[in-house]
Amino acid sequence: MKLTMNEKVRCLIIGSGPAGYTAAIYASRANLSPVLYEGIQPGGQLTTTTDVENFPGYPEGITGSELMEDLRKQATRFGADIRFGTATAVDFTSYPRKVTIDGEKVVETDAVIIATGASAKYLGLPDEAKYAGMGVSACATCDGFFYRKKRVAVVGGGDTACEEAIYLAGLAEKVYLIVRKPYLRASKVMQDRAMQNPKIEVLFECNAVGLFGENGVEGVHVVRHMGEPNEEKFDIEVDGFFLAIGHKPNTDIFKDQLNLDSVGYIITDPGTPKTCVEGVFAAGDVADPHYRQAITAAGSGCQAAIEAERYLSERSL
Repeated sequence: MKLTMNEKVRCLIIGSGPAGYTAAIYASRANLSPVLYEGIQPGGQLTTTTDVENFPGYPEGITGSELMEDLRKQATRFGADIRFGTATAVDFTSYPRKVTIDGEKVVETDAVIIATGASAKYLGLPDEAKYAGMGVSACATCDGFFYRKKRVAVVGGGDTACEEAIYLAGLAEKVYLIVRKPYLRASKVMQDRAMQNPKIEVLFECNAVGLFGENGVEGVHVVRHMGEPNEEKFDIEVDGFFLAIGHKPNTDIFKDQLNLDSVGYIITDPGTPKTCVEGVFAAGDVADPHYRQAITAAGSGCQAAIEAERYLSERSL
């Protein structure tokens, strides 16, 4: 396929969601005339969330889709050029930087803000899609509030799983921690906290193989010692099913261009959105393996736009 190079922009934002849209708001107000390509999931992960109650400014809560639409409208109000399209390749080795959109068009840009996010890993069960937004979640901090005094299950055996189980134990009546292996992979301190919490019951050598419920999750089908002679099948009754088996940052196209950590998150200068390439900034979950919240993503989008404006101002001197 022949590529066309017919556009030059000052500031290109790759990806939407809280980080991308906030970057677009700030970049627009700074007269950077930003162009934003929304990616394969306009609005990002939050559009798969029903109620968002922890984003400041919405005392009654708001759906993830509505929140993203509000941010999008705010960006367009200030002049951001928001387009459908996905970045499929980049070349940061020369200036201006080059970004290929949908494998067809190459856009040259003076500054790039990467906000491609991260995708939660799922088990791949059909029921995960069936009950999306109806009891299945990949973020305890986001959705745990809805399960106060209820019963929930967390899948995973690492630090994140233990941390989410402990967080949920502060809200829920009972937490099952479903662990595939006969041990926890988490750090010793996290293992101890999870094992010693009276509300957490750890189910070792167990696999979640399905979910059941009429109008939402009501329980999990579990298999202990799967595939072994002593295999045992049983159900646990829960109202919420939380995945804590990791996230995959959407950074495949940057692996030969930027410094990434062992998981694939973009490495930035501490306390800034600056990457190892001048004029290329990373915001939101794509560079955040720790918090992964809408508000922190929005804050980093603000930082990226401010740094992009400073960078472009310095170049023009």
